[in-house]
Amino acid sequence: MGTSTEPGTVRLERLLPGPIERVWAYLTESDKRATWFASGAFDLRVGGKADLHFDHSNISSEKTPDEYKSKKSDWSETITRVEPPRLLSYTFGPAGPESEVTFELEPRGRDVLLVITHRRVVDRKTMVNVAGGWDAHVGILADRLNGVQPRPFWTTHAKLKGEYEARL
Repeated sequence: MGTSTEPGTVRLERLLPGPIERVWAYLTESDKRATWFASGAFDLRVGGKADLHFDHSNISSEKTPDEYKSKKSDWSETITRVEPPRLLSYTFGPAGPESEVTFELEPRGRDVLLVITHRRVVDRKTMVNVAGGWDAHVGILADRLNGVQPRPFWTTHAKLKGEYEARL
């Protein structure tokens, strides 16, 4: 589970099967990222665009709950830091106008430690949703990298959201 390291910030750590280049590809390549998070082209340079297109039917067989059906599923963000294959940061407008997410990768033997830090989240309600979302998405990433059937996204997200509601 993620933790709140300071107001408006959530941090999540997960040990994933490596090597680091493979995990980096799942963060940066549209076709691989689409299997656990969102597709879209990334111009991997500071100031480059990071297009995100969410289609949860690609990552889970569950139907999208009504509360999320009306939410925007396509947006363009700006890359703020990139150090292949160890660090990627970009803006994340849905969580607040100044919001930014950072992915850090660190080799740990045959595995890779993924640290996601999402900063400047606009309010507590959004923080709970963001934390539950990242946790659920990263769970699916772990399943993909481990070669197992991915867990159901929306059921997992709802459970995690409830847990984050109680702890953040």
